[in-house]
Amino acid sequence: MDLLMPEMDGQEALKQIRLLEEGRGIASINGARVIMTTTMDDSLNVLASFKSLCDAYVIKPVNREKLLGYVRGFALIE
Repeated sequence: MDLLMPEMDGQEALKQIRLLEEGRGIASINGARVIMTTTMDDSLNVLASFKSLCDAYVIKPVNREKLLGYVRGFALIE
């Protein structure tokens, strides 16, 4: 998910996702895996994203191997 999106920024979208999961009794560790992919590389955005419970943060341009490493680490692909 990108931080810079129309309508709602990525951090707010992530907060809403986690609230929906919480309302359904789903712990974030068992919820949707969210990888922030953005050009925002400042520490405030990085920390805020992890505070909102993102699972990983990748700066654009995205390094394919790094992204695939996260996806494999989440056991989403082999």
